[in-house]
Amino acid sequence: MAEISDECWTRVKGRLRAEVGEAVYSSWFARMELESVEANTARISVPTLFLKSWIQSHYAERLLTCWQSERPAVTRIDLSVRSAAIRAAQPTFAVSPPAAVPHLEKRDTGHFRHEIKSISASNLVVQDSRGGSPLDPRLTFESFVVGRSNTLAHAASKQVATARRGDPVMFNPLYIHSGVGLGKTHLLQAVALKINNLGERKALYLTAERFMYGFASALRSQTALAFKDALRGIDVLVVDDLQFLQGKNSQAEFSHTLNSLIDGGRQVVVAADRPPTELESLDERIRSRLAGGLVVEIGLLGEELRLEILSARVQAARAHHPGFDVPAQVLGYISRTVTHNGRDLEGALNRLLAHSKLTSQPITMELAERELRDLVRPVELKRVRIEEIQRIVARHYNVSRSDLLSSRRTANVVRPRQIAMYLAKTLTLRSLPEIGRRFGGRDHTTVLHAVRKIESLIGVDNTLAAEIEVLKSQLQE
Repeated sequence: MAEISDECWTRVKGRLRAEVGEAVYSSWFARMELESVEANTARISVPTLFLKSWIQSHYAERLLTCWQSERPAVTRIDLSVRSAAIRAAQPTFAVSPPAAVPHLEKRDTGHFRHEIKSISASNLVVQDSRGGSPLDPRLTFESFVVGRSNTLAHAASKQVATARRGDPVMFNPLYIHSGVGLGKTHLLQAVALKINNLGERKALYLTAERFMYGFASALRSQTALAFKDALRGIDVLVVDDLQFLQGKNSQAEFSHTLNSLIDGGRQVVVAADRPPTELESLDERIRSRLAGGLVVEIGLLGEELRLEILSARVQAARAHHPGFDVPAQVLGYISRTVTHNGRDLEGALNRLLAHSKLTSQPITMELAERELRDLVRPVELKRVRIEEIQRIVARHYNVSRSDLLSSRRTANVVRPRQIAMYLAKTLTLRSLPEIGRRFGGRDHTTVLHAVRKIESLIGVDNTLAAEIEVLKSQLQE
């Protein structure tokens, strides 16, 4: 009977490894041991309390599903810590089969989430099948196309990914920012994949949303301490889309985790859609710590880089669709006209591929112009920062930036300050309160007054209107 259980356990682990991937399996499941299979219960042990809590919070249903695929009679998983003293003090964790749960919620990620009843508690505990956010095996350093706009971000990311355990940490945190679709997520996932594939260190990739969800779940299931230990014990923590981190408690926990990892010599890699100083919704302590590392911007994709990306994607597509061919003329047209971001380039090629496969017609310029017309957008204006507005305005009117932020009310400072506030409102997406905070902590009503004042003056003062147009041109260069 023991031999049958051992064979079944081997197959269960094989299924689990295939479903979650080698990196996740090595991180969380490699040290599981089967204690026994009795009636409808599989008893499994792990060496530490935090592993037990992490599997309990994130992988319980996946583990049960793998067991039921091999032995349908198993309807419960008894997860324990191998230390007898700890096991005696901790309640066992049992998972009821999904069929017993009436509620099923579909998430926008395409995965399903079950609410699973824990025998040791009366409340429902939300279980997620992932510990970290999913990694796309295609997003590697090898598939990342390097150009002038992303050279530094790529080099810094690769340096972090290939460092060895015990090496001095060069960039901590490494903070990468850019607009959407320019390669942030690709680089972050490449870092996590490379580290986990090398095997010497362990990396955990999380989106800000996944961090918040994991922390909230840990609080509800009373495993917050294990959640903290799991994150702070990781070698490299990779956090994407930090601009979405919300909530006082989540931000406080992230701040503590960030400080603990950096102070302990562990690597942190972060990405967001703007620099740390412009993440107004984040606590000042987090912004300050992030700004203290290496902050790198990925710029807009130039036409030459867009053409290289398109060529690389066509080559990759041919591995699965040998007959797919896009003439050089068409690739050149796409690289010139689809300028917004890399995702639009991918979308353009996907449309052409679909047309080629479904109609068996060759790809022509006429087809490309017709099918991609909604992706052809006007060239996007340069993203203007408030700091740049303050610098340009101060230089133009021969005052200092500190004068603009000060409480001075002299005429030679008040008018440039109002002009700078007006430009901040018209050239950026920042709210009035955000602009006021960036101008020495002023109230939003002060900003509104400045904007209305300059708008009224522009209509009657041609000299001022011309000066503002000059300032706008300088800011858009």
